[in-house]
Amino acid sequence: MIVVITDRPQPPPGGLLEQAVEGMDRPMFVLDDNWRFSYINPAGAKVLGRTVGDLLGMGIWDEFPEAVGSPFQKLYTSVRRTGESGRTEAWFEPLATWFQADAFLTDAGLVVTYDDVTARRRAEEERTAAVAAREDAALRAADAAGAAELAGRHLMLLGDISQAMTSTLDNDEAVARFARLVVPLLADWCLVSVVDPDGTRRDVGRAHRDPAMVEAMHRYADARVGSNRPAAPVPTALRSGRPVVIPQLTSAHIEQMVANEAAREALEPLQPAAVATFPLLARGEQFGAITLVNGPERGPHTDVELRTAEIASRRAALALDNARLAAANQQVAERLQLSLLSPPVQQPHLETAVRYRAATRGVSIGGDWYDSILQPDGDMVLVIGDVMGHDIEAAAAMGQVKTLVRGIAFDRLEEPAGVLRRVDHALVGLAVPTMATALVCRVEHDGAGGRTLRWSSAGHPEPMLRRADGRVTDLTAPIGPPLGIGWRGPRADGATDLPDDATVLLFTDGLFERRGIPLDDGRDQVRELLVRFGDRPLEEFCDRLLTEMLVDGAEDDVAVLALRTRAGAR
Repeated sequence: MIVVITDRPQPPPGGLLEQAVEGMDRPMFVLDDNWRFSYINPAGAKVLGRTVGDLLGMGIWDEFPEAVGSPFQKLYTSVRRTGESGRTEAWFEPLATWFQADAFLTDAGLVVTYDDVTARRRAEEERTAAVAAREDAALRAADAAGAAELAGRHLMLLGDISQAMTSTLDNDEAVARFARLVVPLLADWCLVSVVDPDGTRRDVGRAHRDPAMVEAMHRYADARVGSNRPAAPVPTALRSGRPVVIPQLTSAHIEQMVANEAAREALEPLQPAAVATFPLLARGEQFGAITLVNGPERGPHTDVELRTAEIASRRAALALDNARLAAANQQVAERLQLSLLSPPVQQPHLETAVRYRAATRGVSIGGDWYDSILQPDGDMVLVIGDVMGHDIEAAAAMGQVKTLVRGIAFDRLEEPAGVLRRVDHALVGLAVPTMATALVCRVEHDGAGGRTLRWSSAGHPEPMLRRADGRVTDLTAPIGPPLGIGWRGPRADGATDLPDDATVLLFTDGLFERRGIPLDDGRDQVRELLVRFGDRPLEEFCDRLLTEMLVDGAEDDVAVLALRTRAGAR
């Protein structure tokens, strides 16, 4: 667009020049010194929505007042003042058009050429919008991928917490695992408080993302229980049963939380900036509280972190409650088992030691048992047996079998085979629904001070005898069928002399049976341990035997009964 400004209207160019300008496709006009149109070509008038006659001699600011103060007026004024040509591109609202205007000063006036660039501008805007849309979509996709990745990590954390805490019955170890797992995903550092049955609160679980701050964390944790005021997050959460979240922890908060100066000094290096405490509540019981703390760089906990922490606290509390119930069941089972296992008989010249170890799976109760009784004639009877099963039913059946063996062995002064025969018939006659293996040994004394060991087995592993010189022999004899089938055939006894300082070892098959290991190899290992350690004190030997044989835990219940002979009064 060309504008020429003069003091008075100028006649349009003439001749060839006039024809050239009139025929220009590009709009153009000329403004005189009074901002009047002294010339405008037809293309220029058409773009402005007027005719040439409408605009000639008219003032531009009168005809287009909307242009006053616009980039166009600023351009024209600048060119006229400085004499330097210029360009601008701006939106002209009355015509709903983007114009690109070029202006330069001539003797004829201010010449302006201009073009409608609306289509180009719209294309550029559409391209810009498309690029922005693509960038926004990529950003949203990245945010979604990040959120999905974080959600996946939180889900994995919840699974890890459940697995870690349910794999131990030790509450202190469970909460220590919890603290290590949630840091740093949910917080910079974590303290887990547990409330013992007597109401004592202890800060057991402790973890910090910065190894250099672990010692400072321990110093504060050691002082926290005794220095917490009732308004502190943990006492508040324990009292209300609801989470306590402080997004911006201030010195005023710390003053309200911590009672003494020493504890505040211990807390200062940790620079707590945000705190979130969740009670450990399950089945209506409080087990403690979890405190998650962030430093100033991390800032307040996010909503996602708080939601995950609340779920984690519920899972942790449920795990602790399950562990408590399991421990209680374990204690009941152990007490029941011990009540069924009588303490061994001791005599000056016959020392006995017993051990019982439940299988590592399930509760500590099963069908294995040991027993020793003193008959009226002074002979000692040793019994070891194994009722099928590893549960309460097996223990109950074991109690019945053991009682029958004790009663019959005490009442009838007969050989072990006869005892087993009567017990078998009694089980069938009394309809006791069980089967069991058993070994009955009797230590008999003669009038000259000698001893004889007589034994009989109902499907039970043979005992071993270690003499004072270290020789170990298997006490073999014909093995009869298990108890509980009503066997009418013969049962046989074995017999051997029993010198002083000898060790007799009775055991159930859980001591040496292992998956993938031949039974003979397992018995060989027992025999080797009896050779090596059989001269140790009897209690020490039994401990060493279980330690060596059950290094990977007991796959089956284990019962052991050991007898040591001593010289002395018969």
